[in-house]
Order: sequence, then C-alpha cells, then structure tokens
Amino acid sequence: MNFRLVFKLCGRLLLVEAALMLLPLITALVYGEDPSPFLKSIPIVAAVGLVLSLIPADRHFFVREGFFAAGMLWILMGLGGALPFWFCGQFPTVMDCVFESFSGFTTTGATILTNIEALPKGILFWRSFTHWVGGIGVLSLSLIVLPSLGGARSQFLTQAESTGPIASKLVPRQSSSSVILYVIYITLTLAEIALLLLAGMPLYDAVLTAFSSAGTGGFSNMNLSIAAYQDPACEMIIAVFLVLFSLNLGLFFLMVCRRFKEVWRNDELRFFLGAVALSTVIIAVNILPMYRDLGTALRYSFFQVASIISSTGFATADYTHWPLFSQTLLVLLMICGACSCSTGGGIKWARVVLLLRNIRREIHRIIHPRSVMVVRLDGKAVSDETIRSTLVFLSSYFLLAFLSTLLVSLDDQSFTASFTGVLACLSNTGPGLEAVGPYGSFQPFSSFSKLVFSLCMVLGRLEILPILVLFSRSAWKKT
Repeated sequence: MNFRLVFKLCGRLLLVEAALMLLPLITALVYGEDPSPFLKSIPIVAAVGLVLSLIPADRHFFVREGFFAAGMLWILMGLGGALPFWFCGQFPTVMDCVFESFSGFTTTGATILTNIEALPKGILFWRSFTHWVGGIGVLSLSLIVLPSLGGARSQFLTQAESTGPIASKLVPRQSSSSVILYVIYITLTLAEIALLLLAGMPLYDAVLTAFSSAGTGGFSNMNLSIAAYQDPACEMIIAVFLVLFSLNLGLFFLMVCRRFKEVWRNDELRFFLGAVALSTVIIAVNILPMYRDLGTALRYSFFQVASIISSTGFATADYTHWPLFSQTLLVLLMICGACSCSTGGGIKWARVVLLLRNIRREIHRIIHPRSVMVVRLDGKAVSDETIRSTLVFLSSYFLLAFLSTLLVSLDDQSFTASFTGVLACLSNTGPGLEAVGPYGSFQPFSSFSKLVFSLCMVLGRLEILPILVLFSRSAWKKT
C-alpha cells in the first residue's frame, strides 16, 4: 500500500475544500453576518492539507490504493466540512456537526436540525454547497487531484468512486470525460437557477435549492422544505430537474452528439422513467381520497416520487400521513434509487435490471438445463464477473442495512424510524418514516447512532466496497 501517495492526495483535496469555503465566507460578509466560523475553519483545513500534500511520494498507484484513497478522501473531507458547523455555535455536539457534514458531502440530506431558518445564511449556504460539491465528487477529483497520477493510474480512483455496475468513459482520455461531465453538471445547475428565478423564487433560495437538486441532496433553507413556497411552478421545475439529475450524465453527452438512438436503447433509462411514471400514477390514485382532486394528487405524487427516487428528500407534503401502501412504495423507490453515473443514491436501476434478468435466466436454466441464455444490458452481453459483483453489492447492501438497524435499535426508537433511517442514509436519501420523516430529524438518536448513520452515508455514497477496504487487514499491508 502506497500510504504516502494516498495521504498526499488527501492533502490536495483538503486544500481544495479550504478554497471552497471562501464562497460561504463571502456570503456571510454580504449578509453582514459573523464570518468567524469560516475564518477559523479555513486555516485549519488548509494547514492540514498543506502538510499532507508536501509528503514526498512515488506514483505507485493501483486498484487497492484507489479504493483506499477514495474512502480516506471522503472521510477527511467530511471531517473538515464539520468545522464551520462547530464554530458557528448552532450545533449541540461535535457528532452533530460531523453528521450534518457527512450528510451534506454524501448528498444524503438527513439532518439533526429542528429550526433550520435560525441558522446564519453563510452556514446554510455551506450546508447546501456541500451537496453540490459531493454530487460532483468523482469529477472534481479527476480534475484537481488526479493529474499528477497520469491517465492510466487516475482511472483506478475514478473506478473506486464511480456508481453503478458498469462504468465507462465518454472519450478515450479520462480527464476529457471529466471535463465534459463537469460542463453538463454546471449547465444543468445554472439552468435550474434561471428557471426558479423566472418562477419568482428569491436568488438566495434559488441558488441553494439548485445546489441541493444538482447533488440530489435535499438540504433546504426552509423548515418546511419546498412546501414553504406553496408554488406549483417552482415545485414542477424542481421535480423535473430532480429526474434529470437522476439520469446517467453520460446520456446528456450522447444527446449533445445527436446519438439519440443510443440514448433510447439504454435499458436503465427506460426502466427508470417507467418506474417514475407508474409510481406517480399509482400513488396519485392511492392518495386521491385525501386531496379529492386528481390534479393536486398527481402534483404531490410526482414531486415526492421524483424526490425519493432521485435520493434527494425534498418535500411538499408530509407523506408519513399518506396510506401505508404509498409509504411502502416510496421506501422501495428509495432502495432502488437513481441511475448509474448520476448524482443520485440507492442501489441503481442498472443493478435492478441485471438482477431481474439474472433471475429470468436462472428460471430458464431450470426449465431448459442444456440451453445457454446470456444476460444483456443495452443490447450487449454482460459478463458473469459483472453479475457476480452486482450480487455481492446487493448482498452487502442489505446485510449492512440489517446490521446497522440492529446497532441503532439500542436507542429504543421505533423499528420503522430506525430501519427507514438506516435505509435513507445508506441510499443517501435523507428522510425516512415516522420520527425521521420529511419534517422530522435525526436529533432524538444518540451520538453512537449518529455515528452509525454517518458511516452508512459514506458507505452508500462510495457504494460500500471502498470503505470496507479501509477495514480490511490485507489493505494495510505494504506488500
């Protein structure tokens, strides 16, 4: 294990994080607030980053280093991002600050806050900005941290942080692919800000909402989330962008290149859009007796489906009061999540498709033992290695979900709140049901449970394996 290079990379990313804190610092100054939380945090993060980045190291960097570095990068970035929360004096404990920071960078959106609007605007800006930075994760690493590794070696780290069962580059050079995705990400963010402004949302609110939408995080600067605006136009704009940010960002590149047939042949895209449409209609019919108007029911249903399936967690209604069937369907959408190579969480629809088709193949094998049936995705044969890794991921996901729920149950909260809270963190969605619903918080849980939730967030964001590598004894060996 090349520890020197891993810590050198961590140092460079901490320097980037210190630079990013300048934006909320400027925001605090513009609104005439106390800038000390950022004036104290920036030197600390920068100093640690500088010390680590000056460590001499060679370029011996392979898959093991990539997975190890990905885990360390996100943990250190989350710890550094907790400093402004601690110095602002609005958070009761250090663990609460760490929880909020990890929730931000992992684009989870779970919170321990009960009165969000009481926080300074600079802190709220940093809180939502962590979503935007976390959502762009792999891209920022490729552009800022990886050039010194060289193209071939940089792919090991992007492989460790990529989401979905199959990762591919848009163009031959990894750095060029990152630039393309970076431009797409920024363009979509600016487009949402512009449309929200046209719909009448204040500039500050529009920027923070777009940050949270782009990262599919869900932090809002309002206690009632998006419901506070009571504006159907803003709700539909946000919902549409939540769906867009849930898609594989590479599909936008194909559309720019006018390769529309390739876009439509994408199995994951068709399954995802079908799930959104079908779930919206089913839930709307189920909640129709509550609202007594089909248009209103469809409006609330579409927004909540888009919010949950994208793993964002915005809310326009308290769905914990909806019928149990609708709540259960939303939990299933939470688990499935968004598409591969998007900013969304969950197990990803590509894995769902592979799982269903592998089940179909096994049934076919039982009926026709001598036949050969190939599992295909987007018209291409999927290797048994990819299917194996998919099954390993799914097994790890549910095993960790049950184990984490067991640990969190020590707090004697309800099973529904504990279990859906774990699923919400592991899927990077944020709100669950009951006490951790869209208008609740994770504050009632103990510091130990918040630590478990925080680890679940990072595990979900990095799709489990990079963090498990950190706890593997063989990963720490020098040979």
